[in-house]
Amino acid sequence: MGTLRPPPGRARIALAFAYGAVCHALFAAAVLAMIAVMFFGMSISLGTLPAPWSYAANALLLLQFPLVHSLLLTRRGRRKLSRLAPSPHGRTLATTTYAIVASVQLLLLFVLWTPSGTIWWRAEGAAFAVLCAAYTASWVLLIKASYDAGAEVQSGALGWMSLAQDKKPEFPDMPTGGLFRYIRQPIYVAFALTTWTVPVWTPDQLAVAATLTAYCLLAPILKERRFADRYGDRFAAYKARVPYALPLPLPWTRTDDTDRTQQPSDL
Repeated sequence: MGTLRPPPGRARIALAFAYGAVCHALFAAAVLAMIAVMFFGMSISLGTLPAPWSYAANALLLLQFPLVHSLLLTRRGRRKLSRLAPSPHGRTLATTTYAIVASVQLLLLFVLWTPSGTIWWRAEGAAFAVLCAAYTASWVLLIKASYDAGAEVQSGALGWMSLAQDKKPEFPDMPTGGLFRYIRQPIYVAFALTTWTVPVWTPDQLAVAATLTAYCLLAPILKERRFADRYGDRFAAYKARVPYALPLPLPWTRTDDTDRTQQPSDL
């Protein structure tokens, strides 16, 4: 008598939930690590390499996130991404795999960083309270922007939930509501803000803030090219009336609010 095997549907659902559990556990760990380590200005982490090896290791840790994160969004990168998940579900699980890879990258950056040991400035008293409030507000803005862009995509849930339901992932439409009414890139702006509102400043934090802010300003250019190809005139009209990163009125922007539909999309 042969070994009993679960029905294909049950195995698919089990895989989906297991994949989702791994994704969300890593996502939560990465966010918590980033919040905690940056709160102390990158002065507390697990890296212990001596100089000058620590400088090289930190540089690699810092550069791997923006480079790989952007590379996986290219056409070739998306094909490679679909091969990382169990066959034949690679394409369905692509958004979940992407979130897993990004979470592992952030964990590597913030957990394995070797602190320089130099602290330039540590906020105290009223300054500490103000910066703690600003740091919290930056994270709240990031969560809000991610929600407006489609929480299921940003968190990686779209892939495993689609697999569990045995359907093709349905990506949300171009975002124009919520924070996207004021700037086109609220996720990147909020992400950058989290790096500059910390209450402890070190050479380490400055390197992280400068590098990730440069990424947050440059990476959306490639994203907007994809949006221009995907949405055509709709994105062109949106781009003409909504500023890129600063919520300042454009000289050619109409003042009427013609699109109140909240339509989320991917980072």
